[in-house]
Amino acid sequence: MCKDFIDGLVSVIVPVYNAERYIRETLDSIIGQTYKNIEVICVDDMSNDSSREIIKEYESKYSNIKSILLSENAGVANARNVGIENARGRYIAFLDSDDLWLQDKIDKQIDFMIKNGYCFTFTGYRFIDSESQKLNTIVHAKSELAYEDMLRHNAISCLTVVIDRYIVKEIRMKKIHHEDYVAWLDILKQGHKAHGLDELLALYRTRRGSLSGNKLRAACWTWNILRNEEKLGFIKALYYFSNYAVINVYKHFLSK
Repeated sequence: MCKDFIDGLVSVIVPVYNAERYIRETLDSIIGQTYKNIEVICVDDMSNDSSREIIKEYESKYSNIKSILLSENAGVANARNVGIENARGRYIAFLDSDDLWLQDKIDKQIDFMIKNGYCFTFTGYRFIDSESQKLNTIVHAKSELAYEDMLRHNAISCLTVVIDRYIVKEIRMKKIHHEDYVAWLDILKQGHKAHGLDELLALYRTRRGSLSGNKLRAACWTWNILRNEEKLGFIKALYYFSNYAVINVYKHFLSK
């Protein structure tokens, strides 16, 4: 399977659902990368706005953009998996349809990976609002994360990740809340480590009422992952969940 990957090619997976307000800005931030060996796979999860027309428009303008139009809405995990299955690149990257990259993000990250022989990397990022205005909240990338580190807290944001498929053989999102967190844990359980490039190279959009903004719901999802996905005993799960709670309380006050 690995021999079919195109060396040096970065496949960017963009799940799309009712993203007409932001998708142009997102795609422009990919097309504008200084690293040019990129293919963009837009997987539309049965949008009912003009998202499909917009990504088809971009596909007609740019030869490296491919649209996949799903016939039923099956969620973001499925959309990402469809994108991964259709990707030709050695490297897999993710960008949701309302988030943005700085123009040298992929260039710097691929260079970081090649120079150090890393297979799973992530970067720092900054929050922006619904109008694309930069907010004060900045998330720095830790230098190295192993499986046990990630049990304490999901310190890797999906929009910053690049994975080398020559080394990481399986990348798959389960249909579960915080699907990216579970995917990172699955990769790290194989013995890999995630390495952070601590530069602000991506912009994460936060919107009022977004699912990720519901702290109580996110806490329940995290507990479910620790107990039911990672199969941790109650005491061990409580220990790691306590770490998660402390970190998120700290982040809450830091963002004030």
